[in-house]
Order: sequence, then C-alpha cells, then structure tokens
Amino acid sequence: MAVNIAAIFLLFFVLLFAQDINGDPNPKYRIEYIEQDVDHFSWSNEDIFKMRYVISDQHWDSVGGGPIFFYCGNEGDIITFVNNTGFMWEAAPAFKAMVVFGEHRYYGESLPYGKDSFKDPAHYGYLTAEQALADFAALIRTIKETTPGAAHSPVVAFGGSYGGMLAAWFRIKYPNIVAGALAASAPILWFEELTPCVAFTQIVTKDFTKANPVCPQLTQKSWPTMNNMAKTEKGLKQLTDIFHLCDTLKSVDDLKEWITDTYGNMAMVNYPYPTSFLAPLPAWPINVACTYLSDPRLTGVALLTAVYKSVSVFHNYTGNTPCYHVDDSLALTAGLDDNGWECQTCNEMVMPMCTDGVNDMFEPKPWNLTLFIEGCQTKWKTTPRPAWITTQFGGLNITAASNIIFSNGDLDPWSGGGVTASLSDSLVSIYIENSAHHLDLRSSNPADPVSVTNARNMEKNIISKWVSDYQH
Repeated sequence: MAVNIAAIFLLFFVLLFAQDINGDPNPKYRIEYIEQDVDHFSWSNEDIFKMRYVISDQHWDSVGGGPIFFYCGNEGDIITFVNNTGFMWEAAPAFKAMVVFGEHRYYGESLPYGKDSFKDPAHYGYLTAEQALADFAALIRTIKETTPGAAHSPVVAFGGSYGGMLAAWFRIKYPNIVAGALAASAPILWFEELTPCVAFTQIVTKDFTKANPVCPQLTQKSWPTMNNMAKTEKGLKQLTDIFHLCDTLKSVDDLKEWITDTYGNMAMVNYPYPTSFLAPLPAWPINVACTYLSDPRLTGVALLTAVYKSVSVFHNYTGNTPCYHVDDSLALTAGLDDNGWECQTCNEMVMPMCTDGVNDMFEPKPWNLTLFIEGCQTKWKTTPRPAWITTQFGGLNITAASNIIFSNGDLDPWSGGGVTASLSDSLVSIYIENSAHHLDLRSSNPADPVSVTNARNMEKNIISKWVSDYQH
C-alpha cells in the first residue's frame, strides 16, 4: 500500500479554490497575455511563449500607489483560482489593491510548446519553480512599467500549498520585486530529511483520533482483514461487493491505496461547514466518518462494511453514486493537471512520504528513493534531484529573508512540513487551531472558528505594515 502523493498533493492545492468569492461576488477582471522567455537563465534557447494572467484594477488606487496583490499560480488553469479564491478578493477593497493572478507555466493556457509541451525532456525540462518565479517577476515588472500609477506600488505575494511555497520563495529570491508574502499551508520543509516522511499520515491519524480514538484502531485492524480476504479470487469479488466497486478488484493494494488517499483527503478538507466543491460533504467530515468506526467489537465483513461507510462520507455523502472506481483519486481535481505536477515531482519537487503502521493508522510503507528515481526515469526520462530545492531556496536556513507570513492549521496534514514557529520578527508563523488546509485563505464563513478569523486579521495587519513601510 502506498500513499498516492500525486493525488493527495493535487487535492491539497484544489482545496484553496473550493469556495465561491464572498465580499465581492462579481469582481471585474481582464484576461491578458505576456510573452515570456522559455528559458530565463541561458541564451542558448531563444524560444518564447504566451503566459496568461488575470488583472483587476476595480478597487485599485492608481493615484495613491495602491498595492498589487499577486497570486502565485499553482498547477492548474488560472481561471479556476480566480473564480474560487476568497481572502484576496475580500481584502482588496480595503487595501485599494490591484489584484493579479499569474498562471504557472505548463498549466492552463500557458504551454510553452503547445500540445508538444510534455513530449520529451527537451520540451518539459523548463517546468521548474525557478522558471515560474522568473515569469512572475517579469510579469510584475511589465505591469509596473506600463501601467500609469503602478511604478511605486508595493507588491504582496499570496499563495496556498505549492502556491504558498512559491510565494515564500518569490520573496526570498526577488525581494526587489515583492515587499512581502503570505505563504499559507506551504510545506517548504518537506524535502530531504527536514521533515519525517511519516509526518503527513501521523497528523491524519491525530485528526481521526481526535474525532474518536476507536476510529484509527479499527482502521488499523481493517488492513489485515482485507489482506486475508484478498488471498482468493472469491475474496477479491467479496471485497468488490463490500466496497461497491464498479470493476472487479484485481489487487487489494489498489483498494488500500484508494482508502488511504481518501482518509488523507478527508483530513485536508475537515472544515467546520458543509462544502460541495469536489462532492457534497458535511461539516467536520472526519467526525461523521468516525461514527461508523466507533464499535471496537467490529471484525470481518462488519468491519469492512463500516470502513466502506466511512469512505463513502467523502465519495458519496448524498448516496447518488452507484459504485466507485478505485483509480478515481485524480479525477477529483478538476481544473488541475496531474500530468504537469507528476513531471515536477520527477525533476526537483521530491517530497518524501511514507507510512509506518506505528505512529499512524496505515500499513507500513517506507520511502524508497531508489524506486522513486527508477519510476521517474522510466516514465519521464528524468533523474530527480532531491537536494536541489533546499540548495536553491534554503530549506530552513532562510533567516536572512524577511516579510513572510507562514500560516498553518493544526488539523492540516501538510503542516508537518510547514514553518510552525516564527524564525524572526519578520518571518512570522501563525499556527491556527481547529483549522484544516489553508482555511485562512478561503472566503470567510459564519462557521469559521474564532482562531481562523483572528488569523486573517493578523495577516491583514501585517500586510498593512508592509504596505505602509514600503510607501513611506
């Protein structure tokens, strides 16, 4: 059984964009394009491509040098982010800010080589965080140089998940371009051995334990039950029936990986109010899922039936889905691109994940870098560079930087690789209780915990200081 990092990481990004804009339900914006160098760092490739971006000056103070709020695009179509972001849109009127969303190269319409962008390493070798940040820097310079009144506008970078990592790195690498950055749920420490590879599943288990201590105990007991049942074709057919699968199960490993991914996804989306972006979900879905795994006497078919009911909270809360496909984890991430992200994990975004069966509720599955590299070489013809991100961006050794907010929620499995303690007076950690994956960057909701509301207010106060310091 393996943790499907591609599926989990993609859902991890889509959660930020999972709620309609509040405060300004109909923001006015324009879609623009800018020519970018395919390779910003050499003169051997002079190819160019059109990068898409979205810009809104609806609330911008062009006379007083209002700030520019810049969203560092993630691995997906930029319109997905524009239509479903909350915090930036809500804050923009009060700050009299211009809002810009930059699309990440190799995603959405910003494909350097069109349909051939993922043809071979010669084409997709320019899909890196460094090249994307250079795109963002060039875009901001162009906006400031060509927009009357923008020349002296301070720029604040925003992002969640990978976008949050980019926002932090943007401030670190281009302090001349960016005055400050809000990096929400940004696991910049999930590289090499800075973070234990088991951290994600440990926090998932903690979340389930908080709902009901019996819940993770029964989950652990379910794995050998599945293994024993799967020893025969009749048993595989029985598992297919118990879990209402659309196709007859060929390997129990596929089922276990699907369940593992489901519980990880559920931990990230463990929000205090109902959501309906991926599928209809109740408030605090882990609490609901654990109501089915609360009887320690459960064994055999009864136990597996309870597991089926618990994962159905995520996959079929309305009861309208007749059967499940165990390979549908990536199908949840509409608007995102698993192809591009997998490519990135096979060059520089090597983020070790594992399970140990002791500190988490899953079967043991160690991280195997050798097998990971072999898989990348086979599929992508690239050899990952596990140490490059920390070499390029500093890992935890970033105290020479300034003006970055790192926000993390205690319920978020990715907080294990985040900066959860302030590194200096201007490298500020905001650790949010009762908060799942970058809840602070979502639109405000009456059910938000007070801790989340307080965190947003702190973030706005800090950003206000950055803007004021820049302008004066």
